[in-house]
Amino acid sequence: MMRSARWAWAGLLPLLIFLLAFEIAPIFKLVASALTADRGISFANFGRAMTPTMTLAFANSMALSFVSALGGTVLGAIVAYAIITSRRSATRNALTALADVTANFGGAPLAFAFIITLGSTGVVTLLLKEVGINLYPAFRIYSIGGLALAYLYFQLPLAVLLMIPALLGLRGELREASTSLGATKSQYWSRVAIPILRPSLLGCFFLLFANAFGAYATAWTLTGSSVNLVTVQIGSLVRGEVQFDPALADAIAALSLLVMMICVAAYQLLVRNNGATGK
Repeated sequence: MMRSARWAWAGLLPLLIFLLAFEIAPIFKLVASALTADRGISFANFGRAMTPTMTLAFANSMALSFVSALGGTVLGAIVAYAIITSRRSATRNALTALADVTANFGGAPLAFAFIITLGSTGVVTLLLKEVGINLYPAFRIYSIGGLALAYLYFQLPLAVLLMIPALLGLRGELREASTSLGATKSQYWSRVAIPILRPSLLGCFFLLFANAFGAYATAWTLTGSSVNLVTVQIGSLVRGEVQFDPALADAIAALSLLVMMICVAAYQLLVRNNGATGK
């Protein structure tokens, strides 16, 4: 028994090898390349990344991530509440399974789905045109607004999956106590439920922000290089379409990694504090 317990850690070896090969080693390689210049270790690559084009790329990526994360968090919380308060278990299970599937539907297939649906000759675009509603040119799926809509498609179900456990932890006794003390429904939500759910909502927002900030395939397939985003700039520098500069791409990627690490750390901190408060 003691001998088997002593070697139980060996079961983690495949995971550790995977993490070392595909997570830790690439990060070290990325940071080393970003800090390497002609004369050795230098921050020159980071200085070259501070051009107006790259600054605009970071501003666009942050704005797109903020809008899609905020929309996903608010709508996801509402949909999650509707799911858990559904009276039929079959409906709850079906909607939860649908959220699980759609949360993982992204990248190029999602972009093509939106082109077929809301492109200039998409199904919905043509149907609306038949009834006298012209989406184009006021709306374009190939713009940053269209990207926000596409991002919301996979952000919303992810928020649903994140908020369902938090909403299930909201005890019914709190509502009953508030009602017995004369509180209205809006007072219960504004003064009791939302303050309790605030760490979960903020944690969900930060996770969705990081998820959108690192998205690439959907943005590239849907808009190409017409929308200036961080991930699109990195891809362009690595492919060498206009300029082949992997060191600059690594510096931009390192800055992006820092943004996502802050978001993930904030999410972990909020979830941990929420768990400690729940205990």
